[in-house]
Amino acid sequence: MQANPQLNMLISIIMVFAIFYFLMIRPQNQERKKLQKQLDALKKGDEVITNGGLHGTVANVRGTLVDIKVYEEIKLVFSKSAIAYVKKPQDLELEKKEANKVEVIK
Repeated sequence: MQANPQLNMLISIIMVFAIFYFLMIRPQNQERKKLQKQLDALKKGDEVITNGGLHGTVANVRGTLVDIKVYEEIKLVFSKSAIAYVKKPQDLELEKKEANKVEVIK
């Protein structure tokens, strides 16, 4: 007995969609939810990186706006949606260790 070719094609399409979903769509949705959770919990003193690559410290959170301190008295206002990454304490410790390393050039 030979299976129906249309059924085989339908099963193949469903399998491709399932693989696409579990390898691409689901992880992206999880990452987006994680970032949204971090943005909702954003507070003064958190280290952030914006979509444009600006590194700074949160100085104030006002609803959907965030004041980011980039240098001593310089503060810039960004929308929360412009924040791409909230640094974790482990990231900050690693940056300090790397900054303390001295490269010897011979």
